[in-house]
Order: sequence, then structure tokens, then C-alpha cells
Amino acid sequence: MTAVDAGANSAANSVTTPSRRRRALRRIGRLLPTPTGTPFTFFYGLILLILAVYADVGDEATVNQLLRDSSTDAAHLADQPLVVLLASALWVAGGLLSAYGPAFALVGTALERRVGAARTAGVFLAGHVLATLATELPVAGAVAAGRLPEASLHRLDYGISFGLMACVGALSGLLPGRWRWALLGMAGAICARDLIELVDPLASWGHPIALLTGVACHALIRDEARSRRAPRTPAPEPVRTPPPAPTAASAAPPPVSVPRPRAEGEASRRPEDALRRG
Repeated sequence: MTAVDAGANSAANSVTTPSRRRRALRRIGRLLPTPTGTPFTFFYGLILLILAVYADVGDEATVNQLLRDSSTDAAHLADQPLVVLLASALWVAGGLLSAYGPAFALVGTALERRVGAARTAGVFLAGHVLATLATELPVAGAVAAGRLPEASLHRLDYGISFGLMACVGALSGLLPGRWRWALLGMAGAICARDLIELVDPLASWGHPIALLTGVACHALIRDEARSRRAPRTPAPEPVRTPPPAPTAASAAPPPVSVPRPRAEGEASRRPEDALRRG
């Protein structure tokens, strides 16, 4: 290799290396929420972060009272269902040390980039609401039937885990084969562990219900995902009609008048004719 070839290769490497880094940074950046690309995940995640910080550093008595007022237990669902269903989704169980916050940022971003903010919010709310009602209403029925004590109506129940599981289920249907089954396998393992341990029976049963809710939502969001994934075809250019071909008549040049040559003696006769007319 000559010195000229070595210099050319080094120059090419110096040009391609920054471009590769930019592409890698761009790919990493697409995994994180942004205010313009994923507004629902970004702003909702920002609210979760602020309240998680307050839950960790705020006054303990005030925080506990806010969490009790936001709980979706059977008693609160009977009194003010809409308020507690929304308020309970503003707190992250475990605060800043919980894995639910980072998991929501990654899963929500991936889902929102594929189906948009409105559908992502709809999937999250569907999982949160349906899993909550499916676990709390049986408790209220068991208390009314005398199978559970009345104290079961009052419990601390809040967090984003149901909505997160629904987003995981919906996202799994939009991924390629191996990634789909890997994500569903990981979520299924978490649900199985919760059902085996039963640390919190209602949450343990609510997670698989929310996961199945998200899987069921795939039929409602797949068309939007396909339309976003399909390449956009440019608008067709207007067809320009060529001018009509000239006909034989229009192609012929206009006639040119050629002056008639004067005969000999004509110029000398004209003055005489003028004198005779006068």
C-alpha cells in the first residue's frame, strides 16, 4: 500500500466514524421519550418523576394521606371512582427506586412511536381501569356476601403497573417474531412469579389481566402501526399535455410578396403621362 492509499483510507475512516456515531446516537435517542416525538410518554413520565421525588423527600404524613386518598380500593371506587382511577395512576409504587418508572419510559416510547400518543394513552388507561375493576369488584362482592371482613374494603392500592403491563402486551404484537416472544416471555415470567408468591393477591392477579388486555388491544392499533411503518409515496406530478402537432396548412410559411420587375422605358413614360393628365 502506498502512502497515497494509506492517506485516502485514513481520510475515509475519519469521515465515516462520525457518521456512524451519529447514527448510533440517533438510534439510542429513539429509545427515549421526547416532547415532540412521544408527548404522552414524555409529559406523563415527567409528572410521575416529579411525584416520585416528592414521595421520597416530602413530608411523610402528607404523602401517606395523599396515597390513601388516591387508593383504588373498593370503598373509594364506590364513592368517587373517576377521581381515584386517575389519581392512583399518578404515583409510582416504590418511588424513585422502583423499576416501573424506567420500564414505562422505554415501553411507552416504543409503543407511542408505532401507534401515536392517543392510542398509547388508550391502551394504558384500558389496562389500568379494567385490571383495577376486575380485582377490586370481587372484593366488594365478597365483603357484601360476608366472605371477607369489612376491613378488606380499605387498602392501599395505587401505581402504574397495570397500565405498564397493558402497554407491554400491546407492544409485543407489533414486534418481530423473536422479540415478540421474548417480551411476552419476560412479562409472563413476572406474572407467574407474582402468582406463586402472592405477596399482594390483587396486584398479582391484576398484572396478567392487564397483560391480556394489552394483547387484546393489538387488533385496534395494528392498522395505525402499519400505516406509520409503510413508506410514504410522493404525490404524483401533474401530467403535462404536449402541444398539438402542426398541420400541413399551419406548417406552410406565409406567402411572401415579390415585387414585379419594371419593364424598360416604364420609368421614363410615367412623367410624360403625368404631364398629359395635367
